[in-house]
Amino acid sequence: MKIYQFILLSALISIVACKSKEEKKEEPIKQTDTAVQLEWQQLFNGEDLSGWTPKIRHHEVGENYANTFSVKDGYITVNYDDYHDVFNKQYGHLFYNKPFSAYFLAVEYRFVGEQIADGEGWAYRNSGAMLHGQAPETMLKDQDFPISIEGQFLGGNPDTDDERSTLNLCTPGTNVVYKDSLFTPHCTNSLSKTYRGDQWVRGTFLVLKDSIVKHILEGETVLEYINPTIGGSGVTDFDKTAKQDGKPLTEGYISIQSESHPIQFRKVEIIDLDPIYNDKDKLNATIDAILKEEKAK
Repeated sequence: MKIYQFILLSALISIVACKSKEEKKEEPIKQTDTAVQLEWQQLFNGEDLSGWTPKIRHHEVGENYANTFSVKDGYITVNYDDYHDVFNKQYGHLFYNKPFSAYFLAVEYRFVGEQIADGEGWAYRNSGAMLHGQAPETMLKDQDFPISIEGQFLGGNPDTDDERSTLNLCTPGTNVVYKDSLFTPHCTNSLSKTYRGDQWVRGTFLVLKDSIVKHILEGETVLEYINPTIGGSGVTDFDKTAKQDGKPLTEGYISIQSESHPIQFRKVEIIDLDPIYNDKDKLNATIDAILKEEKAK
């Protein structure tokens, strides 16, 4: 009798165990698909200016006046050796040939040498990355800056203790909302420290269409604003049809500047966030992963 009871009990246990396993198999496994792979697209190939177009004030689009932009020792190099000491406010911009809307951009730069003789005082160790800019072919010959948002690069004077932040904001022909108010001055400083001499600096930017823009150094946000639109001043000799005041800036071209002080760029790279822009979980996870990577560099 005990043997039969044991067999019956064992059979019941086996049935219950199998049923339990089947129920577990039927339960959906909750997975959050937020795994991200950070794929940096190199906009500069390290060899030449393929994919880039110069636009220098007083010259037609595509004319690289006096070889302002060149590649030397693997770096995009801005120099004025062939200007013969006369800059004459010929501000230049080197445009990448594809527009972007939502992205994370990284630019590694360093100031070198001496400013050209007649460069403006404010342009000493001054350059920048123009974000959401107008297309270069829409700029007039004598236009000074593209309608855009500028992430301004400033270098500290190596001979003084003066503080000079970098990754500041300038707004040629644009407006933004900064600290909950419409920002109308041309420039404002970031919270960054001063970078002196010829050291390399990695400036990064998170740009999410016309919603939010962050300027980031070493993984930390040093400036943040929202709602970039066309409007305001800070740009001259432009085509009026290209300046549609009040129009949201949802996309545009990236360019780097020549403003009278020699500068080199060793890397211009981007992570295009537009394909995942509407998947907020994946977008946020990707941004978090990027920032974590930047802090570790």
